[in-house]
Amino acid sequence: MQTLKITTVGASSGVILTKEVMAQLRVQKGDTLYLTETADGGYRLTPYNPEFARQIELAEEIMHDDREILRALAK
Repeated sequence: MQTLKITTVGASSGVILTKEVMAQLRVQKGDTLYLTETADGGYRLTPYNPEFARQIELAEEIMHDDREILRALAK
């Protein structure tokens, strides 16, 4: 388990991620992280946009279900 400390960053607050945490998340300075609430009331910090992932899943489902229609439209 990693411990994060809230610190002042300009007029805002932030947390400092260690090199090890950044390596595990596969992120670098300037990347965007997403904080999402979990079902048990906790939080999850991830570099993956959950809304984008949901949209991709829907697109893949549509492409699979309607592949003949899409093939005809592509001609």
